[in-house]
Amino acid sequence: MKKIQLGTSSLQVPNVSLGCMRMNALDNKEAEKVIRTALDVGMNFFDHADIYGKGESEKRFSESIKMNSSIREKMIIQTKIAIRNGYYDFSKKHIIEGVEKSLKRLNTDYVDVFLLHRPDTLMEPEEVAEAFNELEKSGKVKHFGVSNHSPQQIELLNTAVKQDLIANQLQLGVMHTGMIDAGINVNTKHPNAIDRDHGVLEYSRLNKMTIQPWSPVHAEKGVFLNNPEYPIINEKLSEIGEKYGLDNEAMSIAWLLRHPAQMQVILGTMNPERIKNYASASEVSISREDWYEIYRAAGNIVP
Repeated sequence: MKKIQLGTSSLQVPNVSLGCMRMNALDNKEAEKVIRTALDVGMNFFDHADIYGKGESEKRFSESIKMNSSIREKMIIQTKIAIRNGYYDFSKKHIIEGVEKSLKRLNTDYVDVFLLHRPDTLMEPEEVAEAFNELEKSGKVKHFGVSNHSPQQIELLNTAVKQDLIANQLQLGVMHTGMIDAGINVNTKHPNAIDRDHGVLEYSRLNKMTIQPWSPVHAEKGVFLNNPEYPIINEKLSEIGEKYGLDNEAMSIAWLLRHPAQMQVILGTMNPERIKNYASASEVSISREDWYEIYRAAGNIVP
C-alpha cells in the first residue's frame, strides 16, 4: 500500500483508507472481518464521524476489534464532529464534548485526526481555536482538519486557529468532478466552467492540505460501478483497466490517485473482497492520456 504524507503533518498514511459510516449495519463478527481485512492490505487509516449510525459505528468499530493498546498503535483513526439535527455546531462546548464522546465510543485516549464535518456559518474562529488548543494540550487530538470547506472558510478559521489544518474531506470521484471541471473550462461559457468550489483543488495543493475524496464511486443515481444506468463510463474503466490489470472498480480509484494532488481516498464499502480489490489500485499510476479518456467517458468535455 502506497503511503503519502497527510498535509503538513508527520503522519504517513495509506492513499486508500476505510470510511466506517456503514459499520453500524454489521454485527461484531462482520465488522471485525472488515477491519482486519483493511489492516491486512495496509489500509490502517479509519475514518469516522459522530453521526455515523448515531455513534453506533464508532462503538461497533471498537467493540468488534476488542480495542486495546496493541491494536490501537497499528491504526490511524480520524473522526468528525459538527453536524447536529438540522444545524451545524462549531461551539467550543460541542466540539470538546463531541470529541470526548467519540473517544469513549472508540475506546481510545486520542484520535490522530479530528475534522470539522460541515461549515457552520455561525462559526466564531476564536471559539474554535480555544477548543482546538484545549484538545491538543490534553492530548486527545493530535492533528486537525476540515471537511466540505471552501478556501475562504478555511482562511477564516486560520485567522485564529494556530494548528495546521492538514486535510479537507470533499466529495470527488469519476462522476463527481466539479472541482476539476472548473479549472479545465476556465474562460469558456460551458456550464462546467462554473466554479462551485472556489478553487479548492488548487488551494489545497498550494497550502499542502490533503484532499480526502468521499463517495468516490457515487453518481446522481447511486453507485455508478456496474450500474446499467452508466454503461459508457463502466465500459471505459473496464477497457483501460485491462492495461493495468485492474477491473472497473479498482480503476475508478486509480483514476483519482493519478492526480498529482496526492489525495487520500475514503472508501465506503463494508465488503472485504471489495476492500482488497480497491487496495490493488494503490500503487498503480495510469497515463495522462488514459486519465483524460476516462474523464471524457464520464460525460465531461475538454475544450
